[in-house]
Amino acid sequence: MDRVRTPALVPMKKKPKLVHVSTSFYHYEVKFKGIVLYLLERKMGTSRRNFLMELGRKRGFQIANELRDSVTHIVAENNSGDEVLAWLQSAKLIKANACQIVDISWFTECMGAGYPIQIEGRHQLQVREDCSASFNPPVSSSCVHVSPYACQRRTPLQDINRIFTDALDILAENYEFWENKGPRVKFMRASSVLKSLQSPIASMKDLEGLPLLGEEIKYIIEEILEEGKCCRVLEVMNSERYKAFKVFTSIFGVGLKTAEKWYRMGLRTLEDIKNKKDLKLRSMQKYGLLYFEDIASYVSKMEAEAVEHLVKNIICEFVPDAIVTITGGFRRGKDTGHDVDLLITCPREGGEKNILHNTINVLKNQGRLLFYDLIESTFDDKKRPSRSVDALDHFQKSFLILKLLNKEVKTEKPRDDGWSRSEDIESRDWKAIRVDLVITPHEQYAFALLGWTGTPQFERDLRRYATQEKKMMLDNHALYDKTKKLFLRARTEEDIFAHLGLEYVEPGERNA
Repeated sequence: MDRVRTPALVPMKKKPKLVHVSTSFYHYEVKFKGIVLYLLERKMGTSRRNFLMELGRKRGFQIANELRDSVTHIVAENNSGDEVLAWLQSAKLIKANACQIVDISWFTECMGAGYPIQIEGRHQLQVREDCSASFNPPVSSSCVHVSPYACQRRTPLQDINRIFTDALDILAENYEFWENKGPRVKFMRASSVLKSLQSPIASMKDLEGLPLLGEEIKYIIEEILEEGKCCRVLEVMNSERYKAFKVFTSIFGVGLKTAEKWYRMGLRTLEDIKNKKDLKLRSMQKYGLLYFEDIASYVSKMEAEAVEHLVKNIICEFVPDAIVTITGGFRRGKDTGHDVDLLITCPREGGEKNILHNTINVLKNQGRLLFYDLIESTFDDKKRPSRSVDALDHFQKSFLILKLLNKEVKTEKPRDDGWSRSEDIESRDWKAIRVDLVITPHEQYAFALLGWTGTPQFERDLRRYATQEKKMMLDNHALYDKTKKLFLRARTEEDIFAHLGLEYVEPGERNA
């Protein structure tokens, strides 16, 4: 996983006081500034409308009793977009600042989530082009359409809006540490949109027309534009829990459940973990601590290429026609990473079956293997296709800690990666490198290569697009067309994009 970059931050100016919206008996705090809803009574009925207005206000939404200039969303039930527009025109309620017309389903989903969710196509009440000109505001000529799906955006390695995306990534990571999926996904999607932009954000006007940027996101961006920093991000980064989880989850074999357990035990630092003698550690975690300094430091592109060369030479000794491909960030063109992912297959049917066991045995005999965890394939063709958008793969794989000799790496300039080295590590002639070996049958190779190359957000959106827009199911093994009820074959990644009706996105542009 790519390390989250950390900007320097300072507190912001004094925040404005919260505004309150009153009902007949209560004052409710407004949580979502900049969003004002108007519930259309037409076909909804007075009683139901009053109930929903009260519910919305309890949830922290601003609900207008009358349609006024400040309204941003018109919520309608059992109405088409044209019907709503006709009613607005007949009532002479068209405003210069046009609103979004949404179905009641968006409102109810917001109530369930507790915050304004992103408006998707299924929520929008469409208005015919011939009658929408007088209602919809003109779009700036400088505003280019940006898809809400990362798989329809080309995102290069160079992020020209890092000051914003760093902040959003840190907040997303903090929500991940709390295992709060909804807000985490919201911040990740917003960050991925900004990373795809071809020009830097200089003012709030530059956000016009961009998807997935709710009011909370815009508030953060506006604060950074005005102050250069974000107070909320600073508070997160300085929090004891966030700092502890950053350390714990950087240990090989430690996930969120273990990090939470250790934090509840009062542990806070790496030294706390090492000094607690009665702490029960799994084998992977023990080796993760033993080689922590090496594993926590960056893997250079030259080191990754040396690992690829080493593994490929071993495999080709007993399977000459094997295909070994480096994936992950290095395939996208990154110069550094935290591990090396290698995807392995063979064009001959069944030719890949013994590759992993044989490779591990050779590495053992060479004294290269510091640790390994081998997981046999759990793929079951009878249980396909997977119904999970974020489906994990079921390939045979092994997670290794490999000893890479310094002399095997091409000479490169010393690089400071932020981690200090102990004297014994500096004097060694080798470095411990994290390596993942993944074995795939050749007929699944294209799907596996696609799944192991893009960033997590790119892959999630690719699967989400397949499900929501094409009624297909995509995972690292196959693409299933639910309408035709058949699996679609693909020899290359380009074939998969073509099946989905998407323009092909090169690996170097999958950095959402």
